[in-house]
Amino acid sequence: MASNTSKTARASVRAGQASGGALSVLGEYKYLIPLNKGKHAYVRNLTNGKTLHLRTDSDAFVEELRTLAAAGHGVKIRAELSALATVYPDHGWDTTEKRLVEAGVFETA
Repeated sequence: MASNTSKTARASVRAGQASGGALSVLGEYKYLIPLNKGKHAYVRNLTNGKTLHLRTDSDAFVEELRTLAAAGHGVKIRAELSALATVYPDHGWDTTEKRLVEAGVFETA
């Protein structure tokens, strides 16, 4: 049975797997998809391919972003949080970012 994925797509996936689990993606990739005026968000995880629906004030949200930051995505996530705070100033993204900083999510140790 023939595969529907292109030869280039398969090669890209193989190259991503060979680079230690960090997938190289062309173009823009959003980690956070805001929902319910900032009370919830979809968190897209490049390292495991899962998208989780989480409350932004939950411990699970903090831990998921901590995992992404530890995998080297912290700068991009922080930039997304700042952009969300600018675009949606009344949704509390600045407070969410502050809480993540206080939890030590973006610290590289």
